[in-house]
Amino acid sequence: MNKIFLPAIAFSSVLLATGSLSTVAQAKTRMGDSIISTTPIYLTQSTSLSIAALEQKTLVQINQYRAGRGLPPLTSNATIRQQARLHSQNMANGTVPFGHQGFQQRLQAIARVIPLMAMAENVAYNSGYSDPVTTAVQGWLKSPGHKVNIEGNYNLTGIGVAKSRTGAYYFTQIFLRRR
Repeated sequence: MNKIFLPAIAFSSVLLATGSLSTVAQAKTRMGDSIISTTPIYLTQSTSLSIAALEQKTLVQINQYRAGRGLPPLTSNATIRQQARLHSQNMANGTVPFGHQGFQQRLQAIARVIPLMAMAENVAYNSGYSDPVTTAVQGWLKSPGHKVNIEGNYNLTGIGVAKSRTGAYYFTQIFLRRR
């Protein structure tokens, strides 16, 4: 897993661009059947907004960005959101490390409910910012791998945010193109 450590920000993205449930491995971005890009960038600075409000604000900012590029908005989906929330909660409580551990299981859980063509995931965490959502979204947009996911040919999304005991916010956004 390639890591870039910059002061105060963490991001990672993964993309599976196939119709099959092939094994996903951490690697540099590769165009083709499966693409996985992992570029953590570490964030720090806090807010008392509710988790649901943070998730909604993330969706609004992502869809505003997509609209500015002539792309259709992503529709939030409860099944996808549940998987995104669970992953953020697991990262926040230390059950899994920051990153994409369990991506294949999330993909399979979602695919049991929603027929899919492609799925991608961005994750981020930050702490101490007055606007953790904008910090996360702007960080994703500055990262080529994350930006590819945000601008991708997807129609559904699920966003999960969790707050750790230390006050860090963990974000997971799953992108999906329905079959």
